[in-house]
Amino acid sequence: MLWFVCFFNYADRQAIFSVFEPLKSEMNLTDVQLGVVGAAFMWVYAGFGTIAGLIGDRLKRKPLIIGGLVFWSAITIATALSTRYAHLVIFRALEGFGEAFYFPASMSLISAYHGPETRSRAMSIHQSSVYAGTIAGGSVAGVLGQHYGWRSSFYLFGSLGVLLGVVLLLLLREPGAELANERAQVTAQPELASSRQPRSAITTLIDLLTNPMVRILTIVFIGANFVAMIFLTWMPTFLYRKFDLSLAMAGLSATVYLQIASVLGVLTGGVLADRLARRTPGGRMLTQAIGLALGVPFIFLAGWTISVPMVILALVGFGYFKGLYDANIWASLHDVVRPERRASAVGLMNSLGWIGGGVAPIAIAAASERFGMSACISASSAIYFLIAVLLVFGIRRRILV
Repeated sequence: MLWFVCFFNYADRQAIFSVFEPLKSEMNLTDVQLGVVGAAFMWVYAGFGTIAGLIGDRLKRKPLIIGGLVFWSAITIATALSTRYAHLVIFRALEGFGEAFYFPASMSLISAYHGPETRSRAMSIHQSSVYAGTIAGGSVAGVLGQHYGWRSSFYLFGSLGVLLGVVLLLLLREPGAELANERAQVTAQPELASSRQPRSAITTLIDLLTNPMVRILTIVFIGANFVAMIFLTWMPTFLYRKFDLSLAMAGLSATVYLQIASVLGVLTGGVLADRLARRTPGGRMLTQAIGLALGVPFIFLAGWTISVPMVILALVGFGYFKGLYDANIWASLHDVVRPERRASAVGLMNSLGWIGGGVAPIAIAAASERFGMSACISASSAIYFLIAVLLVFGIRRRILV
């Protein structure tokens, strides 16, 4: 059930990137203004992420998940009604507010059902919906935008999301108290066992920020998200301009190859991480580090090549190894925080990570005016290399401790 919620979470946010060109033409926008449209979502998403996480540890998760789904789906419909640039920015910001409440609550809910022995696999299956939703958002918006106008995909995705919310009111369930408590206690690290002592929001945030592994995982997530948002935001436009693809083919190619490869990578990463985690405390993080390091050459190739087959190869390679990292974003985090702080930890890391993501669309738009989009995409491979090194340092520290 959460797979379908997350599907619309990403389809709704991705759709607009495939219709940048008609938006630019209709509203006479610059690339930097388009970057602001993309970043408006991310800034608000980041701004409310920590608050959403704290709320997720204190309230029932079902109403947060369904309420967020219905709200952001309604905003998606409203986006189709935009007639001015200001409308786009406002509605994208409101969508970020609604979607901010999903991941902290949903990841906490999955961890309540799954202990360390199956957590990476469960979260990797859920993570595959991110790529499916991205494919649907990017490709469907491109095709419908070319034939029926850019607004059509927003009506479609928004309406289906509201319908799903109504269905889940009847079907979605919180785990029983006994099951949640049992799963929370199944850990190889006694210091992470659940504590019944209530803690204030400030104390929770201080505890998280003073945890060295939380800091390392968060910095790595910021860097990984920065690179991911470059591809999600600008790849459809990059293919449209550099390789003269149609709007539909650019939207399809920019999402399908990368995201299908990511599905395969995330499923591989979930199985591999669960196995490595049984052998070493840093097993999930090791899987992430492998994905980051092996993704570096493909990121560089994606911007540098002048051949369509080679850019497809680059997207497939980057997507697969990105999946190894993505499979364990939250599972690795949940390995180093207490169960009652999981939603707060996800909210905090998601918030800080999307600050980096929010900078990416505008930074690349501005830098590409001087250096070109190709050079900027290739240069982002350096970020992947640096965070891979940082994560290896964190793994060594965790094992030695």
